[in-house]
Amino acid sequence: MKTIGLLAGVGRLSVEFARAARGMGFTVVAVALLPGVDRDLASAADRYHEISVGQLAAIIAALKAEGVSEVTMLGKVTKELMFTGQVQLDDRVKRLLAGLKDHSDDTIMLGFVRELAAEGIGVLDQTALIRALMPAPGVLSQRKPTAAEQADMEFGLKMAREIGRLDIGQTVVVKNQAVLAVEAIEGTDACIRRGGALGRGGAVVAKAAKPQQDQRFDVPGIGPDTLRSMIEAGVAALVMEAGKVLLVNKEEVLALADQHSITVVAM
Repeated sequence: MKTIGLLAGVGRLSVEFARAARGMGFTVVAVALLPGVDRDLASAADRYHEISVGQLAAIIAALKAEGVSEVTMLGKVTKELMFTGQVQLDDRVKRLLAGLKDHSDDTIMLGFVRELAAEGIGVLDQTALIRALMPAPGVLSQRKPTAAEQADMEFGLKMAREIGRLDIGQTVVVKNQAVLAVEAIEGTDACIRRGGALGRGGAVVAKAAKPQQDQRFDVPGIGPDTLRSMIEAGVAALVMEAGKVLLVNKEEVLALADQHSITVVAM
C-alpha cells in the first residue's frame, strides 16, 4: 500500500483529501501545520502529527521517518503568520526566506517545494484525487443571476485572473463593473467583508485560478466559511472559474446560498 503525506492548513479540504486517498488504498500521513486545522483530520488520516508550519526541519524529519516520498499541500496557511511573529521559525525556514527574490505567494511556495525535493520528497498536484470537487459551468444555486449580476460576474472573473497573474490574490469583490476589494495577504474572507461593506448590498464575489497556476499549491477553493462571510457582508452573488476552483462541502455551501437568496455560478 502506497503512503502519501498531507501537509494540512485550515479548512475542510484536507479531510476530504484524506478520506478520498484512503478510499483509493493509500496510507495517509497527515501533518497539521496550524492549531486551526480541522479536528476531523486526525481520524480521517492513518497517522497524524502536529508540527508548526515554521518548523520545516521537524516536518521533513517526521515525513522521512514515516517513509513518505510524496506529499500534497492543502488548506489555508496565510503567509502573514511568517512575518508577524505568530509562528516561530526554525533556522531552515529563516534561511529559505532570506534567500528568496521576493515574498510573493508563488515564490515562497516554490521555495518550500525545493526544500522538500532536496530531501527526496516530491509535491503532488493538489487536485489529483479530488478533481470531482471542481464544478463544471452552470448555475449551482436555486436563484439565477440577474443581467447586472451576470455582467459583474464576467467582469469579476477577468479582474480575478489579472490579480492572479500578478500573484496578488485570487478573489475580487465587484459591483456595477467596478472593483471594490482585492484579496491580498489578509485572505479571502477579509476581502469579502471589506468589499461587501463598500458595496452596501448587491456586490459580487469572483474567484479564479491564476493563469500560471501551479497545481501543487494554492489551488483556489470555496467552502462554507466563504458563504458565511458573504452573508455577513450582504453580498448577493458568487462566481467561480469552472473546472479550476475547488468547491468544498458543496451541499452546505449551496444550502447557505439558497437560504439567503445568493446566486452561485461556475463560469
